[in-house]
Amino acid sequence: MSTGHTRRRHWLRPLDRYVLSEFWKVLFATALGFPLLVIIVDLSEKLDNYLAREISAGDIAFAYVLGIPETMFLVLPAAVLFATVFTVGGFTRHSEITAAKASGVSFHRFIAPIFGGAVVSTILGLGLAEVIPPFNARRLELLQEKSVRAANQRSNFAYAAEEARVYKIAYADVNSASMQGVEVERRGTGPDFPTVLIKAEAGTYREGEGWTLTNGYVHILPDSLSNLSIQFDSLRDRYFTERPQLLMANPKAPAEMGFRDLGKFIVAMERSGADVKKLRVERMLKIAIPVTCVIIMLIGAPLATSTQRGGTAYGVAISLATTVIFLVLLQLTQAIGAGGLVMPELAAWMPGALFTAIGTFLLVKVRT
Repeated sequence: MSTGHTRRRHWLRPLDRYVLSEFWKVLFATALGFPLLVIIVDLSEKLDNYLAREISAGDIAFAYVLGIPETMFLVLPAAVLFATVFTVGGFTRHSEITAAKASGVSFHRFIAPIFGGAVVSTILGLGLAEVIPPFNARRLELLQEKSVRAANQRSNFAYAAEEARVYKIAYADVNSASMQGVEVERRGTGPDFPTVLIKAEAGTYREGEGWTLTNGYVHILPDSLSNLSIQFDSLRDRYFTERPQLLMANPKAPAEMGFRDLGKFIVAMERSGADVKKLRVERMLKIAIPVTCVIIMLIGAPLATSTQRGGTAYGVAISLATTVIFLVLLQLTQAIGAGGLVMPELAAWMPGALFTAIGTFLLVKVRT
């Protein structure tokens, strides 16, 4: 018999497969059930608004399908917690953990497959974080939720365009299709793809041609020590094609950008002097929330061993209470990070660090 086959049998014993299958049953039901519940509640509140906008039933349905990944991303830690509590709680009530201990299997070894399932859930969450931004952009477009300012003028704003390009504009007017005080920044990676910064006094838009910038400079920055500057009277940027009405729309939200794109946007906004602490917290949460799947499992497993007398109601109470406490801490630390009381990236991890300490303590206290 091959060594690889022996190793597989060692790690996937019948007991492991049984524990993991019970965990997946509850996890799938919860991870899919919560988003469906959210859809029903949200649709019941907003359906009249969508119909008033004359959005077709097909577009509404498709938009909500596109929103499922984001809801799954947000509820995945809670789904792992529910799956852990109900799986371990069921084993406890039926004395299956006691029987396993009598056979020489410790509690920590017994829940190892659940830990593995939580790790897989974390990987799934990280994948969802990258899928969500384009889905969100399309969903907001279908539901006509992309708010556009009623006014035809806008002053002192930044606009996040495609390809990590950021426009900083002092004044824009839709009626005259013009703007003043324009900066266009494209973040580079080095000499082969340098950073480009365009500064112009004004710009005008013509349908089919895009924007023509006047009286300015192009700065090409291959590295931090070099700066090639070129003065121009008139310049047409072939990538600057956004219609004036589109520039009136609010900039992209963090939910519409992936981890890397949001990082580039934060760097560009920092250069313009904007306060980006809140954005830094939200960027780090794209990693911190999926990792919470593993952290929250460490708390759920030992707590579930006390559900023998309380039954299902006790398991639900534990899961809901833990989830609510975690969400409250998450909101609190977001405010702390955005306010600058602690480093924003650290703030995103504070609830997870606290729950890791509590979970480790509870695991150590469990009788194995």
